[in-house]
Amino acid sequence: MDVTLAIAITITAAVFLLIIAYLSIKWRFERAFHHWQQEQFENWQREKELAQKQAIFQSRAVLGGKFTEQMAPYLPEFKYDPTEARFIGSPIDMVVFPGLSSGDPKEIVILEIKSGSKCQLTQTEKKIQKLVEDGMVRWELITRQNEEECKD
Repeated sequence: MDVTLAIAITITAAVFLLIIAYLSIKWRFERAFHHWQQEQFENWQREKELAQKQAIFQSRAVLGGKFTEQMAPYLPEFKYDPTEARFIGSPIDMVVFPGLSSGDPKEIVILEIKSGSKCQLTQTEKKIQKLVEDGMVRWELITRQNEEECKD
């Protein structure tokens, strides 16, 4: 009986030690996981705050740019009569008709207004600039009246 009891005690002690080792390892991994999880959450919070600040900054920049576009005719840099400017907004900002206020327009100016540190034309604006420079501009008249009534 002594051998059987010694084997039972040894097996019980081994199982007990295995359970203690398992719980110890499990506790360390869970602690490391929770620490990692907390770090990730804090990183996510920082990134979220940074993204929100960037979004607000970008939104303000866009609004400031749109405000500048519409107020451009009243700024000192604007070299035309503000009453001769017509705001369009997209895909170009403004069309100016110098001489219009006196009833004698001399030319048509397609105007793009840029503000901020990145004053670059978009691809669409570049294409429109090229079309104007290449003379790809024309006049069309659409009438809903009898053509005989509209002739000069």
